[in-house]
Amino acid sequence: MASKTTTRKQAGMEESIINCLPTELIEHIFFSLPASCLLQCTSVCKKWHKIIRDSQFALAHLQHAPSCTLLFSPQGSISGKLYPSDAIIFDEAWLPSKSAVPVIGPDDRICGSCNGLLCLHTPTSMIKIANLATGECLHLKKPTRSLKDDHFSFYRFGFHPATKEYMVIHFFQKSSPLTVGRFNVIQVYTLGDEKWKDVVTPESLSLNCVKNSGVAIVDGTMYWLAEDMGSDWQHVVMSFDLGKESFARIQLPAVDLEDWTVGIGDDRHYWIMEIDGKVCVSTAQSLEGMLFGKLQIWTLDGHTDQRWNQKYIIHHLSPFARGLHFVHGGKIVIQHRDSNLYSYELLGKNFEIELSKMAKLLDLSPRGEDGMQFYACVKSLVPLDVYAKAAIVHRPKHLEWKLKKWEAWEQDRLMQKDVWRTMHQIEHELMVLKQRMILEVKEKTQHFPDGIQQRINMEVDLILQHMQDYPEQHPNPMLRRLNWVETMQERKKLAARLEKLKVSYEAMGASVVRALSCVRASDNLD
Repeated sequence: MASKTTTRKQAGMEESIINCLPTELIEHIFFSLPASCLLQCTSVCKKWHKIIRDSQFALAHLQHAPSCTLLFSPQGSISGKLYPSDAIIFDEAWLPSKSAVPVIGPDDRICGSCNGLLCLHTPTSMIKIANLATGECLHLKKPTRSLKDDHFSFYRFGFHPATKEYMVIHFFQKSSPLTVGRFNVIQVYTLGDEKWKDVVTPESLSLNCVKNSGVAIVDGTMYWLAEDMGSDWQHVVMSFDLGKESFARIQLPAVDLEDWTVGIGDDRHYWIMEIDGKVCVSTAQSLEGMLFGKLQIWTLDGHTDQRWNQKYIIHHLSPFARGLHFVHGGKIVIQHRDSNLYSYELLGKNFEIELSKMAKLLDLSPRGEDGMQFYACVKSLVPLDVYAKAAIVHRPKHLEWKLKKWEAWEQDRLMQKDVWRTMHQIEHELMVLKQRMILEVKEKTQHFPDGIQQRINMEVDLILQHMQDYPEQHPNPMLRRLNWVETMQERKKLAARLEKLKVSYEAMGASVVRALSCVRASDNLD
């Protein structure tokens, strides 16, 4: 066995050989590694740490980082039970994560995702900018003037590619009955600045935002849907250039009236999103959240001349009734009315969904209701410490998961963990009992007549069949906090395992009684 001194020498030689490589070559290799691996590499040597933690390298690594999808569910009460905010992350293969996203607190609401950074806020606490991969967080003070009426407001988060600046945008709304849902000031904070900046909207624009219709920030411009009583469908696209601080109105694309389904209401919903780096609008006829007819999707190919091009026409939506949908990575993800989430490959511009080819992603129950949001995101190394010295940055006084009102939720999770531990202990004891029983039966039945000995051995074999070999280690240590989907799966597994254990006990008891009867019969013969 090599000594520690020899091992250290070998490690030092290997490190010196690696560091002889040109920095450009090392960076090229690092570009192909995910952020999680690179975070581990920072502890290898000082040179690697310097390369990986460099802000310019972090921006370059973004161009190579695979994109994933984040499905966010806000906190809320469902059937009388309070659920915290939670999220599911899908990788490139659309496989869902199991662990909860650690940077999301129980009261947090996501208001944007950009370059691996999430922007979150709650009605009562700070705005939080968090790196999804590193867990690094930056807490910002909210605009002072908005704290009183914060629940009438909303926030968004974006990046300007020309200035390389990250911005938090706050739509300030007064709580007057005559102005609910409308605003005349946009407050902007650029990460690293000392304070928020007010941008007054033009008097000619009475701005608002259509609820649950989405917001897209593309190439430094933010787009959202606003009410417009003068248009055919009473909606218009509004844009705000983050660099020039200017506003513009963009008319919606013309709706195909042949898509109209008579007899199910006159409501048409619009959503705005980003697809392949372009602003897109999708629309479908709906009734109480149920989609009908065709889902039409347009891309904005000309901002100045307001030129829309139809990108997709998707037919056969009736079984997929809820409005929740997302287009990313060559697939459309849409929620079924039974609360299951499905994906379907985009097969050209105009196609019909074939139910047999839908791929089920996961069951959204009990949270398969309104309020869920999709975000495209990446795992990045974008640092936040460069902005930490600004006066607006604040350190929170408490951790979100230690809030009193969520103690019951945490206790429920810990109780489930204790049940797993207890069950594993019982299974282990049964395995020990099985081994002991085999030895005792062999020893005590040696003097029995052959016929009775054979009957007893048969009953013992039945007992052993029910007493399966249980794993030596805990089957589910639950050392991490699971997201709500995986928690539901674990509860189902736990219930099934407990039921199996109960059946094993009952079957084993019956076999023991029969085996004892054989023993008594043997005693009577003696």
